[in-house]
Amino acid sequence: MPFSDVVIIGSGIAALSAAKEICEHKNVIIITKKSVRDSNSMLAQGGIAAVIDRQDHWNEHFRDTVVAGCFHNKEDAVKELVVEGTKSIQKLIDEDMCFDKGETGALDLGREGAHSRNRILHAGGDATGRLLVEFMLDQLQGKVTFVEQEMAVDLIVEQGQCIGVLTVDDAGMTKVYASGSVILATGGCGGLFEVSSNVEGINGDGFSMAYRAGAQLADLEFIQFHPTMLCTEQGDKGLISEAVRGEGAVLVNDQGNRFMKGIHELEDLAPRDIVSRAIQNERLQGRAVFLDISMISRFKERFPTITSLCCEAGIRVEDGFIPVSPGAHFIMGGIKTNLVGETTLPGLYAVGEVAYTGVHGANRLASNSLLEGIVFGQKLGSYILSQENSILPFSLKLTKKRLKMEFALPSKQEVQKVMTMYAGIERNHEGLTQARDWLQGFIRPEWFSGPLQEGTKDDMIMINMLTTSWLIITSALMRTESRGGHFRNDYPMTLDKWRNKEIIRQNNRVSTEALIGVK
Repeated sequence: MPFSDVVIIGSGIAALSAAKEICEHKNVIIITKKSVRDSNSMLAQGGIAAVIDRQDHWNEHFRDTVVAGCFHNKEDAVKELVVEGTKSIQKLIDEDMCFDKGETGALDLGREGAHSRNRILHAGGDATGRLLVEFMLDQLQGKVTFVEQEMAVDLIVEQGQCIGVLTVDDAGMTKVYASGSVILATGGCGGLFEVSSNVEGINGDGFSMAYRAGAQLADLEFIQFHPTMLCTEQGDKGLISEAVRGEGAVLVNDQGNRFMKGIHELEDLAPRDIVSRAIQNERLQGRAVFLDISMISRFKERFPTITSLCCEAGIRVEDGFIPVSPGAHFIMGGIKTNLVGETTLPGLYAVGEVAYTGVHGANRLASNSLLEGIVFGQKLGSYILSQENSILPFSLKLTKKRLKMEFALPSKQEVQKVMTMYAGIERNHEGLTQARDWLQGFIRPEWFSGPLQEGTKDDMIMINMLTTSWLIITSALMRTESRGGHFRNDYPMTLDKWRNKEIIRQNNRVSTEALIGVK
């Protein structure tokens, strides 16, 4: 049985940031069910939002974040993000991370939706996430142990403390990793939907594991749909970064009308939930939607990744129009943590998209995700270094064992169809109830009574998809209003009685709780 000071599940920017802080002083194992480069961070095109320009101020970044979040954010978390974000980015620059610069040699700061200023740093044009991940992986070589192609199945809890993780490989063989600290950095749940910007395999594993272990989760009903996925007759082929609209591109329908005019004061740079609903409305009326990029000079140079995506899909960027539609992108809720990443289960930590600090409110501000992973990853790493977490003795008897499943589960495509139809950009009681009843036809009570020891790797993925989908659907049923990424057409108004309320989920117990520090 492998032992380590810290086990990290996931390999995105939040995981790497935490590992980078810890690895010089403690033994770290990073476990990922695919390769270390299979993460949403690698796909991040837009960049990192941070206060760098002397004309900018953290108060403005703070305001943009809470306005986009529909004032559902926790103010202490937002302040931590925007103030520490400047320091974290400067630290990366000092370590020779190369961000794009303009002709004068100054950092080339872009603008994206709902930002009041140009404050988005890029690297390699639209390859920011990939270059940042590679930069950190280079720094971690030889300092951490990477375990690839091995899926974390369940958290091991003894005496009320998380002391390890159970994994399964492609052959169905299990392994136990004992650790003084377990960090979940598994990303979100975009793979629950038919159209998603997420890398393959992001199915909500972390949420399900934390729920089964007894940790609290919050606000899982808030799902952000990115407005502009590349849309072709063969399906959606990848993300078209919001930075394209930040450079001046506008949304038009197939009649040439700029439909965002009059919908929001920021028009094409309105918050993502507003733009996504507007695009969906056009498509429901039978109209195709395009990004008009004709006004952007040197588009291929500025957006090489997007140009490549378009070329592969047979779309000529020279023609000036890119067909788009919305897709599942980010979840604002997650495993409830404090500002140093501690969950409500001792020994278990969470960071990045899987964590809920309250920083994003009901709708994440563009390009705050990479910043969140860096800032809170560093804070979590520093906090763990300050702790003396010892490994408790194991009473759980697990050896390498081929797992078996004795009942039928639905296909991944069936789950995605149900979630897209009933828990997508717009929801209502009737649809959510149908989805809940369908999901509950598969969910077994024994899933929530100790570590799972039955099933193949694919079975574990499906159990996690069903569990996380059920948590999202039942949370969405409870919130009888519309706010940010949660829009119910049977309750279309944002209601004062729901202001600053979060929905807490903990091992079949549901409650509402007032948020702290929001005015």
